[in-house]
Amino acid sequence: MYTIKEVADKMDVSEHTLRFWAKSGFFPFIKRNENNVRLFSENDLDWVKIVKCLRMVGTENKAIKRYIDLCLIGDSTIPERFGIIQATKIKAQQQMDDLQRQMDLLEYKENYYKNLIKNNLNDEWNPMNKVEHESIA
Repeated sequence: MYTIKEVADKMDVSEHTLRFWAKSGFFPFIKRNENNVRLFSENDLDWVKIVKCLRMVGTENKAIKRYIDLCLIGDSTIPERFGIIQATKIKAQQQMDDLQRQMDLLEYKENYYKNLIKNNLNDEWNPMNKVEHESIA
């Protein structure tokens, strides 16, 4: 069994976030010890993994709760859960595509600056180097 601090460290999620998720009903089987400390089993860590995944893609808490509730209902909800995972995957792919475009731009700019430094050139794209600026009096 793991304490909330141990789970936070292990899963790279803040203790505050884990407590919020627990209060939201995302971890239906966590226990509490005699001191009312939440204890997570190995199985509970699987719940943390899927919740973290869904949140990182931007899934709303209400939709996560729906997913958890469907899991608790059982195998009759597999088609609906499959749909949720498919929609989440599409959203994640769109985010990855957006990030790749950002990485491409950053790599371009990185190479641009390397060339400026290597060849001791001025940055002709910098607006400050294109326009004469009036001094502010």
